[in-house]
Amino acid sequence: MVVLKKVKGSTLMETLVATVLIVVIFMLASMILNTIFSNTIKNNTQAVDTHLTELQYLQRNEKLELPYHEEFGKWQINILEHIENDKSIIEFEAINSETNKTITIGQSRTE
Repeated sequence: MVVLKKVKGSTLMETLVATVLIVVIFMLASMILNTIFSNTIKNNTQAVDTHLTELQYLQRNEKLELPYHEEFGKWQINILEHIENDKSIIEFEAINSETNKTITIGQSRTE
């Protein structure tokens, strides 16, 4: 004859506590991942960097008239020329209207 052993089960309270802990951990993990993804999307400047490179190319080939102002999505793009230490400097500046993030590129003018 086979002897049956009693298997100890968990109480309802232990099961509820474990379930609540698992739910809280998953909620925290999802909030952290959501924050990381939203910051990555918000701080992505690849499109405006590419557009600034294109504008630099146009300016070098004299297809762009200075001063230049443009809106590119949420970015205000300004290209200005000024003299610094007897050299002509062209400044490419892009400002995000939502986050106030600024991207500035300066290059010497070769003539």
